[in-house]
Amino acid sequence: MKKFGKGVVKCRVLILILSIILLVPSAIGYFNTRVNYDILSYLPDEIETMKGQEILKDDFGIGAFSLCVVEGMENKDVVALERKIEEVPHVKKVIWYDTVADLSLPMEVLPKEVYEVFNNDDTDSTLIAVLYDTGMSEDETMDAVKEIRRLADGQCFVSGMSAVITDIKDLSDKEVPIYVLIAVILDIIVLSLTMDSAIVPIFFLLSIGMAIIYNLGTNFVQGEISYVTQALAAVLQLGVTMDYSIFLWHSYEEECTHTDDHKEAMANAIASTITSVIGSSITTVAGFVALCFMSFTLGLDLGIVMAKGVVFGVIGCVTILPAMILIFDKAIQKTRHRPIIPDLGRIAGGVTRHYKWFIAAFVVILLPAIYGYTHTDVYYDLAGTLPKNLPSIVANQKLEDSFDMNATHLYLIDSSLPAKDVVEMIDEVNEVDGVKATIGLEAILGAGFPKEMLPSDLLEMVQNDEYELLMVSSEYAVASDEVNAQCDKLDEILDKYDTKGMLIGEAPCTKDLINITNEDFARVSAVSIVAIFIIIFFVFKSISLPIILVAVIEFAIFINMGIPAYTGTVLPFIASIVIGTIQLGATVDYAILMTNKYKTARYAGAEKKEAITQALQGSIQSVIVSALTFFAATFGVGVYSNIDMISSLCILMSRGAIISMFVVIFILPSMFMIFDKVIIKTSRGFRQKM
Repeated sequence: MKKFGKGVVKCRVLILILSIILLVPSAIGYFNTRVNYDILSYLPDEIETMKGQEILKDDFGIGAFSLCVVEGMENKDVVALERKIEEVPHVKKVIWYDTVADLSLPMEVLPKEVYEVFNNDDTDSTLIAVLYDTGMSEDETMDAVKEIRRLADGQCFVSGMSAVITDIKDLSDKEVPIYVLIAVILDIIVLSLTMDSAIVPIFFLLSIGMAIIYNLGTNFVQGEISYVTQALAAVLQLGVTMDYSIFLWHSYEEECTHTDDHKEAMANAIASTITSVIGSSITTVAGFVALCFMSFTLGLDLGIVMAKGVVFGVIGCVTILPAMILIFDKAIQKTRHRPIIPDLGRIAGGVTRHYKWFIAAFVVILLPAIYGYTHTDVYYDLAGTLPKNLPSIVANQKLEDSFDMNATHLYLIDSSLPAKDVVEMIDEVNEVDGVKATIGLEAILGAGFPKEMLPSDLLEMVQNDEYELLMVSSEYAVASDEVNAQCDKLDEILDKYDTKGMLIGEAPCTKDLINITNEDFARVSAVSIVAIFIIIFFVFKSISLPIILVAVIEFAIFINMGIPAYTGTVLPFIASIVIGTIQLGATVDYAILMTNKYKTARYAGAEKKEAITQALQGSIQSVIVSALTFFAATFGVGVYSNIDMISSLCILMSRGAIISMFVVIFILPSMFMIFDKVIIKTSRGFRQKM
């Protein structure tokens, strides 16, 4: 490693030049990476609801649909709007009353339940259905939604997931650059308070910023990333990799006390930092890799990007950052100052003296923390927590207020099913709690009306050689217990008449999401714990230390994830899956750092209390600075973001870093005090061989 360090020092100018040049292709890659704003698209392809969506697109040419609430328009104006919307690129068909009947016929001739689905005389509003030939979250569909809004001039409100996704895109695109700005500003403040140089924090951020751009640029290889990944990647990479820069700087400062040759000092610092940083980063990478085991492939998306980000962070720490420090060494030395935050090492003696009190606190807090952890509520409604003034949320509210409609299901049934059976099935479906009406050819025309008399383009839209489409409108909100029970009942009825039929739509997809992510939670937690357990086992060659270190960080996770249960906070479903893994992988480093110093002191011959005190003294400053930088990188984003999924994740990560910091400082040394004998007997390298 010393050879590598000397190579970096020798080629420092070249390294900096190359690192700047590489920003160009990385930026190109970043701007050519598509962002996916549809969370439901990460469901497994093999489940029925996703297969049904593909059939809908492949067989009927319908990738998505919107229900549009039209207010205060006369029929002729609705027709005029209908014609304009049909001209919008990628709008396949607009369906309204005049699609199946001449406007000279009064709408009241429709069956009462059908009429009430599409008309509200009290609010002078009607519904039109817009079908798109592109998918729910495709760029073309979102462009079409924006164009329909423009054409409608405030009298037509576009509801549905495509409209929601369009608004999420606009909101996310506007906020993401601000996330990075907030994280940078807050990290500069923290580093300025804790570091002994005014400009070193700038170089930290520049080198990490380059690593972030490389990471985001290489996402081009994946084709696309989720908007959650895009929003979190930069701030999360900044938070979890800042430690490495701090380690290098502290190592460099220590080496400078042994030699006046700063180049030699940096070569030695790089050599020592590589070993510690690689060891530290492995646990973080393992935490993110664990996300890749999710069936809900948003985890794979986030896991790959963040694991890659940690690797780039390590590379930047031992190449770009040393080059910057050496090139600008004179400026750094001129701006040296005493850290504003004092040395907190004296806390160590108090912790080891009063360790029994901290163990007692651990025991007292543990059960309430576990209870809260297991009783925290989560939500799956992807639109329900968005700002109420977004056009899609306004439209969804109007759909509910005027038509008592919150969800729309689609049946894909066998087209050869006898009309009388379809009518019977529709009658049963309409009796299900919360179902407003079922719309289909048979519902409108009756069993005896020949379908061939309908316009061919309309008939092709709802029926082909294999399938017929039925629309079921529901009063119940997506992701609610009521709508999930409703979907179960609808599936039961469908199986009675058509065993190969499918129930699809946002609500059935979300129901699948709930079931799949519940399984993912257990799987990801197990994989991350086992992976990090194994890593610690090999790092310390110990049976007991993996148990102690993982238990301590899991205790911090229980506290963090248990707090919402006591505050009445409902978390987005993704938080319950990924936060534990991220917190474990990112903050177990604090525990590993202290354990290394404890091991070194014990091996050198120090007695139990002395060794543990030295370990805490030697690590407390690094643990605090690391935790505060992680906190700073995420907390501001959590407070600022209007997207609750992003806000909640960042608040949890920032709080988790602080909780892990306190637990490592106060609980881990207390554990060492209690289990010192066990640790020495079950671990190598804690005492010299006699």
